Amino acid sequence: MSRTNPQFPARSSEIALGIDAARARRIRALAQFLDNAIGIPGTSWKFGFDAIVGLIPVVGDLIGGLLSGYIILEAARAEVPTFTLARMLANVGIDTLVGSVPALGDLFDAAWKANIKNVELLERHMSVTVQPARKTRGVIGATVLAVLVLVLIVIAGLALGIFAARLLWGLKTG
Repeated sequence: MSRTNPQFPARSSEIALGIDAARARRIRALAQFLDNAIGIPGTSWKFGFDAIVGLIPVVGDLIGGLLSGYIILEAARAEVPTFTLARMLANVGIDTLVGSVPALGDLFDAAWKANIKNVELLERHMSVTVQPARKTRGVIGATVLAVLVLVLIVIAGLALGIFAARLLWGLKTG
């Protein structure tokens, strides 16, 4: 266990794949902050900053999606397989798009926990696989692809949020 952060000890698989222990702890801590930071007294249910910031119409889910993107970018830097990156992007995409729906999306945001799922995918990859070094071009390509997909998810979330807000406004005034 680390003396500086005993809650998130370093793992040997992190070192094997070139992820330093401090970066791995930051990734896990960010996922906990976004998905499980606040417990509801008397229950085992937790929610995080992603669900709270998601209450802000349109912009909140985009902020959560961008913060979730950091975990995916770190996974790309750790050279996880493209299929795993696609699963991680799908988790964030579902979280961002469904979370953009007013009211129902906020409840979904608190329950989906995309960041925890993504860290579990990354850690599963790190514990099972120790890959030989790949070409740098492949890592750069995967990172660029991940960033492009994240941008598309954010744009789609913004469009869906605006559409839902206009629809609700039309129902309220019409």
